[in-house]
Amino acid sequence: MKPILTILFSFLFIGCQDVVEIDVPSEDPRLIVDAVVRIDTNLAVTKVVVKVSETNAFFETISPVNLQQITLSNLDNPAPDAIILTEQDPGSGIYTKFLPTSTLMQDRWLLQIDFEDRFYLAESTFVPAPDIDSLMLGDGTLFGDDETELIVSYTDIPEQENYYIFDFGFNNFLATEDTFYQDQAFEFSFFYDRVFESGTVLTVSILGSDKDFYNYFDELIVQSFDVPNPFQTPTVTVRGNIINVTDINNDGTFDNVEAEGDFALGYFALVQVNTKTIEID
Repeated sequence: MKPILTILFSFLFIGCQDVVEIDVPSEDPRLIVDAVVRIDTNLAVTKVVVKVSETNAFFETISPVNLQQITLSNLDNPAPDAIILTEQDPGSGIYTKFLPTSTLMQDRWLLQIDFEDRFYLAESTFVPAPDIDSLMLGDGTLFGDDETELIVSYTDIPEQENYYIFDFGFNNFLATEDTFYQDQAFEFSFFYDRVFESGTVLTVSILGSDKDFYNYFDELIVQSFDVPNPFQTPTVTVRGNIINVTDINNDGTFDNVEAEGDFALGYFALVQVNTKTIEID
């Protein structure tokens, strides 16, 4: 369907009205799934939150969806029944469940979403993250004076290949890998494109990531210079790990090559999060 845009032109005292038909991008609606579970290992219980919505026609808003069911299952130590997440408020599209943190840090977990007689699956395993050693304010700039430099230091988790996602707040994110600082302490500067008032508290989090999640997130950044919030509403068609398995006979097979374009936007990940704050003087 082509929306009609009415464009008004005026020149001197003469007005005219042209009707222009414009082809806009269109595709079938897709589920959007924010299932990145941030796990604070200092807490005994973790609130698992999964937000589900659906893309709509071009120029229209993204709306929550009502699922038939959403569950978590332990693949390595299966229980008789899957863990059912419940909707937080009717029509919110936000599904939650409190689970022991130690349980989520073990084994492989399977997320299943049942929607309109279609079945989506994604698998994840807990990924650790290091502590943030320190945050310091700097006085450097990149492009001008309307910036704030934040100097971040942390120590790479030793003896393994690591990937991390930084959340700097205000919808600022950074994906990094330890190729050039493996097993070492590392320091870098991040620049906010604003000057903060005195008393503002900046909160920085580091999330663990495996290679697949890192690649997914890095691609989001490449395709969008202004990522609105990739953990909630990915607006670019980047394939995550949530696939449609409706026509796959074996639920343990994560290969839908016969329908490789049929997937949900978003990602399912169980990641450790460590957070540090600093106050602007």
